[in-house]
Amino acid sequence: MSKKILDWNKYIEKSAETVSEGIVMLRNENNALPLPRDEEIAVFGRIQLHYYKSGTGSGGLVNVSKVVGVTDGLIERGVKVNEELLDIYKKWDEENPFDIGAGWGQEPWSQIEMPVEDSVAARIAEKCSTAIAIIGRTAGEEQDNRNVKGAYLLSEGEEQMLETVRKHFKKLVVLLNVGGMIDMSFVNKYSPDAVLYIWQGGMVGGLGTADILTGKTAPSGKLPDTIAYSVSDYPSDKYFGDTERNFYAEDIYVGYRYFETFAPEKVMYPFGFGLSYTQFDITPVASEISADKAKLTVSVKNIGSTSGKEVVQLYASAPQGKLGKPSKVLCGYEKTRLLAPSEEQEITFEVNFSDLASYDDSGASGHRFCYVLEKGEYKIFCGTDVRSCEEYLSFDIPETKAVKQAKQAMAPVLPFKRMKPVSENGKLTIGFEDVPLSEINETSRRIDSLPCELPYTGDKGIKLADVRSDKNGLSEFIAQLSDYDLSCIIRGEGMGSPRVTAGTASAFGGVADGLTDKGIPCGCCSDGPSGMRLDCGTKAFSLPNGTLIASTFNKALVTELFGFMGREMSANKVDCLLGPGMNIHRHPLNGRNFEYFSEDPFLSGTIAAAELMGLHSEGVTGTIKHFCGNNQETNRHNIDSAVSERALREIYLKGFEIAVRDGGADSIMTSYNAVNGLWSAGNYDLCTTILRDEWGFKGFVMTDWWANINERGKAVDKSDFAAMARAQNDVYMVCADGGNNNDNTLSSLENGTLTRAELQRNAANICSFLLGTHAMDRLCGTADEVEIINRPDENRSDSSEEVTFYKLDGTLVIDGTNIRTDRGTDFIFALDVSDLGLYRITVTGSSELSELAQIPVTVFSMGTPCGSFTFNGTGGLPVSFECSTNCFSRFTTIRVYFAQSGLKLHSIRFDKA
Repeated sequence: MSKKILDWNKYIEKSAETVSEGIVMLRNENNALPLPRDEEIAVFGRIQLHYYKSGTGSGGLVNVSKVVGVTDGLIERGVKVNEELLDIYKKWDEENPFDIGAGWGQEPWSQIEMPVEDSVAARIAEKCSTAIAIIGRTAGEEQDNRNVKGAYLLSEGEEQMLETVRKHFKKLVVLLNVGGMIDMSFVNKYSPDAVLYIWQGGMVGGLGTADILTGKTAPSGKLPDTIAYSVSDYPSDKYFGDTERNFYAEDIYVGYRYFETFAPEKVMYPFGFGLSYTQFDITPVASEISADKAKLTVSVKNIGSTSGKEVVQLYASAPQGKLGKPSKVLCGYEKTRLLAPSEEQEITFEVNFSDLASYDDSGASGHRFCYVLEKGEYKIFCGTDVRSCEEYLSFDIPETKAVKQAKQAMAPVLPFKRMKPVSENGKLTIGFEDVPLSEINETSRRIDSLPCELPYTGDKGIKLADVRSDKNGLSEFIAQLSDYDLSCIIRGEGMGSPRVTAGTASAFGGVADGLTDKGIPCGCCSDGPSGMRLDCGTKAFSLPNGTLIASTFNKALVTELFGFMGREMSANKVDCLLGPGMNIHRHPLNGRNFEYFSEDPFLSGTIAAAELMGLHSEGVTGTIKHFCGNNQETNRHNIDSAVSERALREIYLKGFEIAVRDGGADSIMTSYNAVNGLWSAGNYDLCTTILRDEWGFKGFVMTDWWANINERGKAVDKSDFAAMARAQNDVYMVCADGGNNNDNTLSSLENGTLTRAELQRNAANICSFLLGTHAMDRLCGTADEVEIINRPDENRSDSSEEVTFYKLDGTLVIDGTNIRTDRGTDFIFALDVSDLGLYRITVTGSSELSELAQIPVTVFSMGTPCGSFTFNGTGGLPVSFECSTNCFSRFTTIRVYFAQSGLKLHSIRFDKA
C-alpha cells in the first residue's frame, strides 16, 4: 500500500491544455486572432452563459459544481469583456430560461437565440472593434442530429445574430461550441474573420479556449473529419437514418477516403486541416526502404514569428489492383513539441507494409479472406492535411502478396451493392459491385471449437486471492463453481448497485453470495467516456469530448490526461470507465459523434490506445465501445447494419484492433445494434473468431445496458443469456439482482444448448480480469490510498458516503422535515424498486418568503432531470408540484437539487402511475 496524490490544479491545467490543442482554427483573416491586448471584446450568443461541456446521454452526465464557459475563461485570463452586452444577455436569459428538455434524449439541439438589435450592436461596436459570436449545439444518446434549422443548420436567430454583428463590427470571430460538425455555409455568407471549432471541452473548456483566443497558446488542432459543403455530399447520406436497416453501400469509402478518391471538389475543409498563428516548413531528411517497411525522417521548422506546434501526417497510396483502393489512407502522424521561431525538430516514422494491406473478401486478388498487398507502386505522402501532403517516397511490390490469412466472419447475409472505383480516361469514377455473402455456419464453427469442461469439484476452500498468490491455479478455482454460481457470474448488477460505488453503472464479478464467499470481488463500472457519471450526485472531473481529444493529434498529451482520470477513478473505487467510444464518424448527423473520435480508424485506434495507456498506468482501465457498427442513434436497439466484411475489417473494426494490439485493451462493450442480421451481444464471430482468435484479446466482454440478444434467424430475446455466453460475451449488463434473474442460463444447461465448459470460459475471463484490478486490491487490503489536493470546496464530495436506500413497492412517502434545503444543496437517496415502471413524484413544501420569491427545485432520476419547478412564498401553507420518472432499474438514484434557500420541505411521495 502507498499514498498517491491527485493535484486538482494540475488536472485542470492538463485538461485546459488538451482543450487548447484540440481546438481547430479554420480561418483567421485581417489579424482577427489572437485578440488584441487591452482592447474590450464584445461576446454575442446566449451559449456564452450555457457552455456545452459535452453532449447528452450517459457520455455527458458528469456532475460538476462549475463549468468554465468561454466568457468566464476570457475574464479569468484577463480579457476585458464588454459588460453592458453581457448584462443584456444575462437579463434576457433570466426572462427566457435555458430549455433542458423533457428528459433523457429530449434536450433540444440548440437554444432560442437572443435577437440582436441593430441599435445595441451599433452602440457596442463604438467601444469594441472585435466581436465574438458563439454558436452552440448538442446531441447524444438516442438523439441523432437532423438536417434542419437549429440543428445541423443555423437557426434563424443565429443567422440574424451573425448578419447584424457582421454589419457593425470590424472583426467577427465565430466559435463553434459543438459536439460534431455543423453546416458551414455561413462562412461564405457572412465572411467572418476567424472561425474555430472549439468543440465541447468539459468543465474547464473556457480556459483552454481563452488561451487560444488570447494567443497564450497557438492553435494546433486538426480536423478529425472532412467538412463538405453539404450534408448530402457525404457518401453515407443516402444510406443513413433508416429505422430498420442501413446498407453501408459506400463500403470502405468513408470520409476523406471517398472525397479524395471521387469528389475532391465537394470538400470545404479537408481531413487533417487546421491553422496556427505561425507557419511551419516540413522537409525530408532521410528515407529507407527495407523488405517489409519504409522509414522516413522529416524536419519540421517553425518559420513564423510565434511559438507553436505542428502535426506531421503520413498518408499511403496503394495501387488500385483488382480490389480497388482509396486514393490516400492515413498511416502515421506525430505532433511536434512546442517550437520557438526558427527552431527545428526531426521526426522519424516507420510504416510497416503489412499495415497497408487490403482485405480481400471476394477472392479477386487470388487470396480470399486474406489481407493482401496487391502488386504495383505504393507511395507515401507527408504534409499537414490529406489535401496538401506531398509524395516523399515510393516502392514497388512486384507480385501480390498474402500478408495474413483469416476466416470469413460477419459477412452480409442480404445482397446489396457496394461502391468500387472504376477507371475511366485516367480518372476514378464511382462504380458498384455485389457484396460477397456469408458462406459459413456460425453454429458449426462454434461447436467445432468448444472448450474442454473442467470437472466440477465443489467448494475446495480455494479463494481467488489464492490464485493471485500462485497458491492455486485459476482452473482449480473455476472448477469449484456450481451451475448456479456460473449462471450468476455472467450477470452484471445495476444500475446503482449497492455492492459498489454509489451511483455507478454496474457491479460485476461477485454479484451473488456464493461468489463473494469464494473471494470474488465486485468490479465497478462507471459511464464514461468524458469522466465518471455518479448518479448519486458525487462531483467528478468532466473531460473534453472525444472529437476534441482526437483533434489534438497528440498521443502523449492524451495519455497524460487519462493518467489523471485514472487516479481520480481509483479515488472513487471505479475500476472500468465505460469508454473510450470508438465508433466511426460515418455520417455527421450521428448524435453520438461527440463521444467518438473520427471518420478515420487509424486516428480512432491510436487515440484510444493513448487513453488506455494513461488509465492502465494507474491500475484502472477503459471499456472500449460500441463493438461494432453502432453508427446511428435512431432506433439503435433494433437497427441492422448491413456492411461488407471488407468494410468491417478495414473501417469499423480496425480502430478496436489497434486499441487491443497497441493499447492493451482488456475490456470491451458490444453494441446495441445488429450487424448483418445478428445482434452484437450474441455474435460468436465478433466476440471470439475475430476478437480473441485473430487479435489475441485476453480480457472480458460485456453487453451494452439491457441489450437485445438473438440467435441467427430468431427473434430478439433479452433473456437469452445462453446465446451471449456461447458467443464469449461474458457479462450481461445489467440485471436488477445478480443472484436472481429471469434468464435462460440454467435451463439451457439442462437442455444441452449451453455447456458448463462455455460458462467456465466466461468465468475465467471475468476472474482473470478481476485479478489485476484495484477491486482485488481492496479485497486483499493492499489498495493504494489516493488523496486529492487543491480541490475547491464546491467540488468536494465523497463517493464513499453511504446512500440511503428506500424500498419502493407501489407507494413511498419520505418525510422531509429534517432534509436540508439550503441554497446549492442536494438531497440524494436511492430506491430499491420492486415493481419497475412509471412513477409519479410529488414534492410538497412551504415557504414563509414573499409571494414574489422564487425557489427553483430540480429532480434528477439516474442523473437526468425529470422535473423542474419553482416554489414561491406560500404563506407557510403546503404546496405540491408533480413530475414523473420511469424506474427502469431496480436501484434508481434520485437527486433533489435546491437552487435557493427558503423552502421547508414537507415530503417527497412516489406513486405508481
